[in-house]
Amino acid sequence: MENQKIISPNMLKSFFFENKVALMFLIISGVAFWASGMTTVMFFNELSVRIGRDTFLVLSLLIPVVAGLGLNFGIVIGAMSAQIALFFVVLFGGSGASGLFTVALVATPIAILLGYLVGRLFNSMKGSEMIGGMIVALFAAGFYQFFFLFFLGGIVPIESRMMTSSGIGVLNVIDIGASPSYMRQALDNVTMLHILTVAFWAMLVFVAIMLIVRLVKKQAITMKGPLSIRRPIFALIVLAIVYIASGFGGMAFVNGFTLWLYQDRLNALYALWWGGLLAALLMGYAIIKAKVVEKSPGVPIKPIAYLVIVIIAFLLSLWTPVYTGLENVGLPVLTYLIIIGLCVAIKWFLNTRLGQNMRSVGQSRPVATAAGINVDRTRIIAMIMSTVLAAYGQIIMLQNFGVMNTYSAHENVGLFAIAAFLVGGASVAKASIKNAILGVILFHSLFILAPFAGANLMDSTLIGEYFREFVAYAVIALALVMHAWQRKKKRKAKENE
Repeated sequence: MENQKIISPNMLKSFFFENKVALMFLIISGVAFWASGMTTVMFFNELSVRIGRDTFLVLSLLIPVVAGLGLNFGIVIGAMSAQIALFFVVLFGGSGASGLFTVALVATPIAILLGYLVGRLFNSMKGSEMIGGMIVALFAAGFYQFFFLFFLGGIVPIESRMMTSSGIGVLNVIDIGASPSYMRQALDNVTMLHILTVAFWAMLVFVAIMLIVRLVKKQAITMKGPLSIRRPIFALIVLAIVYIASGFGGMAFVNGFTLWLYQDRLNALYALWWGGLLAALLMGYAIIKAKVVEKSPGVPIKPIAYLVIVIIAFLLSLWTPVYTGLENVGLPVLTYLIIIGLCVAIKWFLNTRLGQNMRSVGQSRPVATAAGINVDRTRIIAMIMSTVLAAYGQIIMLQNFGVMNTYSAHENVGLFAIAAFLVGGASVAKASIKNAILGVILFHSLFILAPFAGANLMDSTLIGEYFREFVAYAVIALALVMHAWQRKKKRKAKENE
């Protein structure tokens, strides 16, 4: 098995080489934190907001990389789709969390269409998708500006508070937090009680439909084997127990647990501890399974590495500055659950037949073609999925800000998302969920700290601003150079064989 390897000096050397950018950013961020004079409370609060705001967008890059499309600058088009949908939903009176859900529904077909067109274009320029994505984003920006500056109001008359005083063109900034939209942090502020209620009834309906379908098809309803319904039944039982304990969502009675569920934020310190405990139990199970059940002669490296990380994180959380910082941070529950849900969905999807086809296409198009995989179709599907996910990620970002900068909100989406991915250890041809999450943490840590460090060291916040802009472009340039160097090295190795 891939996990079962003996730890060796070569393995450690390979680990440090593969994660050199992430380690460099970790060191720079540590120095910047020391120089910034920022408190841990302020830093962790700002970082938690940025993680919730940007992680979904960064994760939208993963599937194109797996499918061999490279890091997708085309996600800017997904962001544009979200902004177009948001304008029209607000125009017709959408508000709150239901309004944001409508925005997602409207943005989906727009993103699917644009993702399909970009996928078709990428199929005719295989090997140059990253450059093509940059040009496509710039080209689309021209149509986007024409649409909002002239078409709306100039060709199609619109009367709205979002239009300029002349009636032609949309305002530079649209406030979606004030009346009548009330969309600012509409997702972030959903309480745990509402989430629990929706999750319970959704799971109940899902299990009921699944049982009905199996009865109609005369399939066996079993708790064992490949057709087992054990997991959804177990999930339903757990949700039912919690839902009943909450007083059926607070309708039957109210207790301390119900009052706690009325919160929309989860304390970061307790989230770390409980999440760490759950991770430790899972890793312990994986280690015992490998050594006792499977009787593996090697060392289960990944579970042990993750267990060590969990232990280090727990010990760090006991350090007074970290403890104080985490204790004063509230994590928006629904936003973080959406991110976790996307991670689970991506992991599940990549193990499906289509996901495996994408892996095959990303590794070698000729081999995938020989295996009977429709390469062009698979790449288009990957592009569509990325564009749709980017649209959803932009919606999450905009609701957190509470305003939409009509002509600039999408501009740096691709740049910063790609830079964050690369900082997390991804490459043009290889990426994982771990790279995305680690990259968001490290990249945004530097973004938070750089201006303050520049102000203290150089007496100018602009130094920090220039530095972080430089880093974003430098990381991408370095990744492209490394990718070209590795391809050249592999080509020479093949020639010498």
